[in-house]
Amino acid sequence: MIIGCSNPDSQKESQEPQNSQEIQTTLANDTISSVNNLPAYVELHKSGELKKRGEELWQRMYKCDLCPQKCNANRIAGERGICGASSDLEIASYGAHFGEEPAFVGIGGTGRIFFTHCPLRCVYCINAKVSQEGYGEKYTIEDLAEMMLSLQNKACENICLVTPTQYTPHILLALDIAIEKGLRLPIIYNTSAYENPEILKYFDGIVDIYLTDLKFGCSKTAGQFTANAYNYVDSAYCSLIEMQKQVGTAKLDSSTGLWSKGLIIRHLVMPNNIACSEELIKWISENLPKDTYLTIMPNYEPLYKAKDYPEINRSTNSEEYLEVIEFAKQYGLTNFH
Repeated sequence: MIIGCSNPDSQKESQEPQNSQEIQTTLANDTISSVNNLPAYVELHKSGELKKRGEELWQRMYKCDLCPQKCNANRIAGERGICGASSDLEIASYGAHFGEEPAFVGIGGTGRIFFTHCPLRCVYCINAKVSQEGYGEKYTIEDLAEMMLSLQNKACENICLVTPTQYTPHILLALDIAIEKGLRLPIIYNTSAYENPEILKYFDGIVDIYLTDLKFGCSKTAGQFTANAYNYVDSAYCSLIEMQKQVGTAKLDSSTGLWSKGLIIRHLVMPNNIACSEELIKWISENLPKDTYLTIMPNYEPLYKAKDYPEINRSTNSEEYLEVIEFAKQYGLTNFH
């Protein structure tokens, strides 16, 4: 199934920033991506484009549409969106993290910044204390910039932004400050794939790796087991196309053995085919390169409120996991694990 993603928000065209076309063309020439081996975001900072993008996203919080929920909460006035966030920046934790694949952590670990709240709010979330119960502390944008620099000073391999969707304005403005002070690490955008693709365009030339959990391949169950995100599938698919356009297929740097750039998809196999795994794998095979990096995960556990839903109140079994592996083979994917 190929879906139309060229202008998913055409009905709200008048609300798009006037320079949205500029964002799409700013990096048309690939030579901007490397000046003396510096990250492309350095040039965006020097030109003032990075700060400009952050300020435009900040304005969108007056009637928030940063995620596909588009709840129109006036977060600037203190209202909290469906995600749970106001305009206050809330962060649960930050530090060097070694619990990912070796190609992410290297020697120094991935510099993980874990943001509070989430627009998807899955009923089985392993991190519900952070994503739904609001665990975290308030920080300033300047604090976030210092966190990034601190992680670089501790020899982390990259900056990994975990659940960043609701704080995209804060992140761009913090990056602008941190880059001025010497930040040069690769940026990983770690997401549930529930993104507004128009917002992702603001990260073109900034994000090196999109690390995304593709959760559902059918709208009904997506809505049932989240905060009514019945538009999850279309939003996720359009977002993946935008991610692929920006960073391409994931590749390992032969000199370091680390991921240097690209799209990496993870999919959690759920019991009773709740995730509609075949549908989403078929979509990947038809819309993304066959060698798209896909991690198929068998480790679902019925956490948080899953006990209230009989269909997902058990672990995934080996037969269900192996069936999804067969789907990947059947649809011709060549880089799944």
